[in-house]
Amino acid sequence: MKYGIYILKIVGISVLLITMLCFVDCNNKAGIKSNASKALSSGLKNNNDSIPEAASANDSIRLDTALYNSKLLSMVHNKPSAKWPVKTPYPLPSAILPFSRVVAYYGNFYSKNMGILGALPAGEMLIQLKNEVSNWQKADSLTPVIPAIHYIAVTAQASPGKGEKYRLRMPFSEIDKALELAKKIDAIVFLDLQVGWSSLQEEIPPLEKYLLLPNVHLGIDPEYAMKGIEKPCAAVGSFDAADINYASAYLANLVQENHLPPKILVVHRFLKGMVTNYKNIKTYPEVQIVMHMDGFGFPAKKIDSYKSAIANEPVQFTGFKVFYKNDILSPGYKTIMQPSEILKLYPVPVYIQYQ
Repeated sequence: MKYGIYILKIVGISVLLITMLCFVDCNNKAGIKSNASKALSSGLKNNNDSIPEAASANDSIRLDTALYNSKLLSMVHNKPSAKWPVKTPYPLPSAILPFSRVVAYYGNFYSKNMGILGALPAGEMLIQLKNEVSNWQKADSLTPVIPAIHYIAVTAQASPGKGEKYRLRMPFSEIDKALELAKKIDAIVFLDLQVGWSSLQEEIPPLEKYLLLPNVHLGIDPEYAMKGIEKPCAAVGSFDAADINYASAYLANLVQENHLPPKILVVHRFLKGMVTNYKNIKTYPEVQIVMHMDGFGFPAKKIDSYKSAIANEPVQFTGFKVFYKNDILSPGYKTIMQPSEILKLYPVPVYIQYQ
């Protein structure tokens, strides 16, 4: 079940936001500038072998490749398989994954129903996030935990709105608020996109000034990528590998041209059909891709979705979402999944999100 924000514009005065529920029963199915158009000339391909390929001297000159390989093996409980860990280029120095784990709070400040970011007062929310970070640090003391604010910067809409795109861009003042909150707890920030009838080519470039910041990363949600066919929430949308490759190449170019640390790209997924042609997804030293299981339900259902849509179609790294409310709606389940349970997954997620 996902949520959207609906907007009522008052001409000449301001924007009044009315929060309404817009949902799809997800679990009953499975648990700018010219640089934007440049593709990386190397054309590195994703390969599903179990050992990372050798890095070039420039890529690994300051990267502890032995530690990187060791962390990859830990991610698969020291039991590599034909699929995991995935063979990809070594990341540039200062990469976050898999050296650290990211624990994020997700949502939109305008809505209490879209996630924990808007459900609690800011101060209380940050305290709770810090508590979750502490829980994860205790559960896996060998992996440092980095807090994150995962803010929905473009929200899917039930009505077409201006331009008939079925999406609404949040004002920059709200993104600035996310950055300010993150600064208080030394957190990183993710800007998430629900494109509706728009596209990543239209929605990523306007956010470039934020993506140029070293602590800002990107999330994209195929569920609301409707490609001009259905309204958001009327069906589950999808991204093709080509869409994901556009986003990762865009980020890679920003990193290269501005000498930034690697970016993380989070791709939401709880159904296989939400991402097509996954084998064609490209990986780059400048971008770390997380395929993120964001379905809700009781533990067995979530784990089944993780295995089906994430583990069985490997790309690079994995993520796992926990819903404070929707995960305990099933009779007999009164508590959300705990870190100790999630750490048993194969592969172990390096990105954890709470909604």
